[in-house]
Amino acid sequence: MQNRPADFQMFWGEMSPSEHFVQIYERDVVLMDALEGFISGGLRGGESAIVIATPGHRTELEHRLRMQGFNFDAAVALDRYIALDAAETLLSFMDNGWPDEKRFMTVIHGLLERAGHGGRPVRAFGEMVALLWAQGHSGATVRLEHLWHGLCAAESFALFCAYPKSGFTMDAAESLQQICATHSKVISRTH
Repeated sequence: MQNRPADFQMFWGEMSPSEHFVQIYERDVVLMDALEGFISGGLRGGESAIVIATPGHRTELEHRLRMQGFNFDAAVALDRYIALDAAETLLSFMDNGWPDEKRFMTVIHGLLERAGHGGRPVRAFGEMVALLWAQGHSGATVRLEHLWHGLCAAESFALFCAYPKSGFTMDAAESLQQICATHSKVISRTH
């Protein structure tokens, strides 16, 4: 593994099945270290993983998982690892700049059913909220976080969200408060 801080390892061990947490990060390497630990820990423990991320983050995560020796192709074939493009997935349920709840539930619930086949626990990572936030759609972002949070509690899966600190262009304290209020835990390590 690539210099992943020990505190991330301990954090994943303390996570409950319906945890919804967020990380605000300054550098991609910090996000990728956390994401690698979150996803590899789940796969190692017999869980499935859903990753809805940007192309660069999906490619980097796949590389890191392969470097750890995971049989990545088998995980994909068995729906234990499902990776989707964040922008494309977001478009599948947005309606005039606002998340359509019914379409969101259809899309995400379908992914959860695939990943959770046979009763497997599921971990999910998503960057769709960060894309909305970066586009200045703060209301739609908070709404999408609430949809995720409700589904996370109802379906008992762990959910990890991440935002680049550079995306907080409004009053930083108010922006962080809005985002952090929609999560059960905040990862404080940013760099």
